[in-house]
Amino acid sequence: MQVTETLNEGLKRGYKIVVPAADLDAKVNEKLVEAQPEVEMKGFRKGKVPMALLKKQFGQRLMGEAMQEAVDGAMNAHFEESGDRPAMQPDVKMTNDDWKEGDDVEIEMSYEALPDVPEVDLKGIKLEKLVVKAGEGEVEEALANLAETAQDFKDRKKGTKSKDGDQVVIDFLGKVDGEAFDGGAAEDYPLVLGSNSFIPGFEEQLVGAKAGEEVEVKVAFPAEYGAENLAGKDAVFECTVKEVKEPVAAEINDELATKFGAEDLNALKSQIGERLEAEFAGAARAIMKRNLLDELDKLVDFDLPPSLLDAEAGQIAHQLWHEENPDVQGHDHPEIEATDEHKALASRRVRLGLLLAELGQKAEIEVTDAEMTQAVMNQARQYPGQERQFFEFVQQNPQMRQQLQAPIFEDKVIDYVFELAEVSDKEVSKDDLQKAVEALEDE
Repeated sequence: MQVTETLNEGLKRGYKIVVPAADLDAKVNEKLVEAQPEVEMKGFRKGKVPMALLKKQFGQRLMGEAMQEAVDGAMNAHFEESGDRPAMQPDVKMTNDDWKEGDDVEIEMSYEALPDVPEVDLKGIKLEKLVVKAGEGEVEEALANLAETAQDFKDRKKGTKSKDGDQVVIDFLGKVDGEAFDGGAAEDYPLVLGSNSFIPGFEEQLVGAKAGEEVEVKVAFPAEYGAENLAGKDAVFECTVKEVKEPVAAEINDELATKFGAEDLNALKSQIGERLEAEFAGAARAIMKRNLLDELDKLVDFDLPPSLLDAEAGQIAHQLWHEENPDVQGHDHPEIEATDEHKALASRRVRLGLLLAELGQKAEIEVTDAEMTQAVMNQARQYPGQERQFFEFVQQNPQMRQQLQAPIFEDKVIDYVFELAEVSDKEVSKDDLQKAVEALEDE
């Protein structure tokens, strides 16, 4: 097999590969010999079909397999010998279109090689880690927010009209065509106005009602309503408003703590403090990660494969266009051109991506099966009731597995660099941390 270099400019590579006809013929014969013991053909005992007849019957089909294997073998041998790593799938095409059996096979292969990534002195990188303690004030603020979410209701002053967000306690009886229907009546039912827990139009007609009033609520059941006998029908609900209550934050006490699974208020405060500090640590890590990437970006500069740059710039442009045009859900839109700004951002991302990949490879960092399983489980939660189908989809889709694996690998490499870099703690306030996070989001 002959391999001749035809292009070597920057990271672009081109080669002409010639697979001799004799090599192909030998590979076909090898396949026939391997299959002969299992072949049955009329007039011959199993395994006794002559090679000449086998070749006439199966040779043409096996020749295609032999060509593919020969080309794949030539490519693998080339990459092993040269040390090149293609940035994307190589472009391979057969050039002698008039090929016939007995001719050599001529192949052209072109690709962009991944660049050599320079060494980086990770121990020379200096980083600052923002540290925020969850003080009493932060815990009390979070506790007050929890109390708001666990709101109670207290009676409004007698004669006060109900407002959106209030709770009304009602008796009601629903009728269709003057006849009561099953499930259309209740007593002392607590309904929060604006909760949309009843059919559309029901709750709005109770806004402005007072305790003691009777209100006739007229609604139409949706056409797709679950009960067929009610779907699309007009209904009248005779409602008696017995109480009107306004929302109030739940009292901060041991009873509130038990609602959130804590033994008592002190235990709840301790849990809140731990959760807050975990949130602060997560935000601080994101800031330190951005600062690390900025430092790494300053330290390295090397040629980048144009195909990777174009693909990344196109993806960035496409993503930003959809963020600016949220009403367009699909991809039926004009072609989106990548700007210089998109290309600059793509250059940074590709460069840092290649650097982190190189650092991870040298440090022998791998994503474990347990980490992948956890990532798949986390993603599957977004599809309630379809978790099994999602697992199967991931198993059958290498690209999806790569999408899930990539951020885990990157975070492990980042943590590896954090361990080697010189990191100093800086205690700051919650507000200072928030400002740093906002500055990060604005970039």
